[in-house]
Amino acid sequence: MKKAAVIAIACWSGFMVMGLEILSGRILAPTFGSSIYVWGAVITVFMVALAVGYLAGGRLSLNSPRVSTLCLLHFASGILLIPVALFAEPVLESVFAYTQDPRTGSLISCVILFFVPAAVCGSVSPYAVRLLVSEAHAAGFYAGLLYFFSTAFSAAGTLLTSFYFVLLFEVNQIVLLLMTLSIVMAAGAYFVSREKVV
Repeated sequence: MKKAAVIAIACWSGFMVMGLEILSGRILAPTFGSSIYVWGAVITVFMVALAVGYLAGGRLSLNSPRVSTLCLLHFASGILLIPVALFAEPVLESVFAYTQDPRTGSLISCVILFFVPAAVCGSVSPYAVRLLVSEAHAAGFYAGLLYFFSTAFSAAGTLLTSFYFVLLFEVNQIVLLLMTLSIVMAAGAYFVSREKVV
């Protein structure tokens, strides 16, 4: 049950970060367009943020890893979407007033709006791997298993967001949906595995 909760969190984290990446292009488009410059900025910021998150999550996992801490990381990644929903427009207006260059403007906007939530999402996977591994010889298996499911859900998040969600909902509604499901999943996983070490 504990391992299922850990894998579920890692899967949803992958779904959420890719859904957010797709949405970021829609959020930036009214101000900076949807050119290759904008998408280059989006992809770069998310990749760097995830790299920082992987490093931070791996480092954090060295100190008495607990499912409750993983749940807290996942909860935080959901809460950090609130500023995206509430302040994206004023942030974009401020950046546009500073620079109208789609390269500089989109890069600055992406860093302000998406770097921190993407980095926190990135910290989930390495921390989850550490929770799954109880014996050194199984580390590779569990890492592969987790990244398989996480990547599969990342693909699902990309397709569902770009093919369906953007047609059915407003961007802010999708952001709030991702946030709500992340918080609910973190709380559910915590109550399933609370105060226990995997």
